[in-house]
Amino acid sequence: MERQNDAPPDDLAVVLATEGPHGPVIHAANRAARLAGIAAGARVVDMRAICPDLRVEYADVQGDRQALDRLRLWARRWCPWTVVDGPDGLILDTTGSDHLWGGEALMLEEMETRLSLLGLTARLAVAPTWGAAWALARYGRVRTICPPGQLAAALAPLPVAGLRLDGETRLLLQRLGLKTIGALAAVPRLSLTRRFVRSALPAKPLLRLDQAMAGLAEPVASVEAPRRIRAEVRLAEPIQDPTHYLPALCEDLCAQLAHAGLGCRKLHLTVYRTDGEVSMVDLAIASGSRDARHLHGLFKGKLDRINPGFGFDLISLDAGMVEPLGARQTRLDGGGAAEDLHLPQLIDRLAARFGARVIKRPILAASHVPERAERWTDALTDTDGAPGPPVRERPLRLLTPPEEVRVLYAVPEGPPAQFVWRRQTHRITRYEGPERIAPEWWKDRPGTRLRDYFKVEDQTGRRFWLFRQGLQEDGRGGDPRWFLHGMFA
Repeated sequence: MERQNDAPPDDLAVVLATEGPHGPVIHAANRAARLAGIAAGARVVDMRAICPDLRVEYADVQGDRQALDRLRLWARRWCPWTVVDGPDGLILDTTGSDHLWGGEALMLEEMETRLSLLGLTARLAVAPTWGAAWALARYGRVRTICPPGQLAAALAPLPVAGLRLDGETRLLLQRLGLKTIGALAAVPRLSLTRRFVRSALPAKPLLRLDQAMAGLAEPVASVEAPRRIRAEVRLAEPIQDPTHYLPALCEDLCAQLAHAGLGCRKLHLTVYRTDGEVSMVDLAIASGSRDARHLHGLFKGKLDRINPGFGFDLISLDAGMVEPLGARQTRLDGGGAAEDLHLPQLIDRLAARFGARVIKRPILAASHVPERAERWTDALTDTDGAPGPPVRERPLRLLTPPEEVRVLYAVPEGPPAQFVWRRQTHRITRYEGPERIAPEWWKDRPGTRLRDYFKVEDQTGRRFWLFRQGLQEDGRGGDPRWFLHGMFA
């Protein structure tokens, strides 16, 4: 909803739905929908009977997962250890870092403020264990701080669902009369062990209870952020033109890339003015590179757009879209070929001068139809296209569109004997074929006729690529038509 900037009113019940085995099911619901009795997992058609004014939007599960992973890295402003906790949560190990924000209460207030500025509503909790924080954030108050000595008392009134149990386990505990964590903790451990030790249920209540009550360790194993490769120079006095420092920045950046065995596809030059303003210049590269001379040349004529103001005192160069790049030998003697102009470098120079959208390149497409076997895309895009199907020899030049010709042939289904193209008659001396290419039913309209291609050679030695469109009495039109589609070398 926030992506479209049309957030609904707070009193309107809104749910996100996903496809289920018997129709759409509820994936998530806002507060108004939950108060109306709508729960996740229920069918949308059943919930409309409870709430006729229910507003249903389809969930982008993959997009939400990626956004949550980006939020995990963003949350490292408060502590160095952050992990994704399920589809809708984050766990932060703030041990030793809460004092930097003035204590746990002020830290939670700072988190809530920052998240609200992003358009996110958060339920926050601080507890000695992962399990306790999970339960208090979802079933406790909006903002909860649980000291280590009050762990059992804080968790006791919460439902057993706060122990991260699956639905079957929760249902079994409710049938046993164990509806809260306190009631479950009061049961003798031997009785619970006997009841669940041989159970086929995936979640063990005792295991989750021990994790929440600090009886069993559950450390936060944070995933490291991708390494940031950056070169910068800090200046004692402000300057007006950063051009003089670019060669050294490119050398430093490429040395870091070479040490890591990487190449970059993007460059981000940032200059920081003394009055607080920031200017940036972004460049895209056709293929991974760590050639300092080439990267420096791409900035030619790009720095004129920067307004120096009162001068710069900090310049940084960041490598974006890094990818593995091994060493390549281009000459038998082991030397380089710096004087050769490779195609990726030519594309980079043309794109830097004329713009990235002006330079196009062909990529393969998965189609047997010749005019669909390739398509044009921006030269700096990172896709190499779909692998094309194995095909026979194709002409160097294709006519777009194919030109119709008049053909004489001995038999209707056989090769042509001669054809007339652009008022010239070509008598065929040799041929090869036919190669049949059927219509693509997922793209072509109903009634599209198949093609039979012939590679022919005329009396002068010129070779052509002809095709017959349709067959006699195929029910898709009149007599077959002949077209010239290309010429061979």
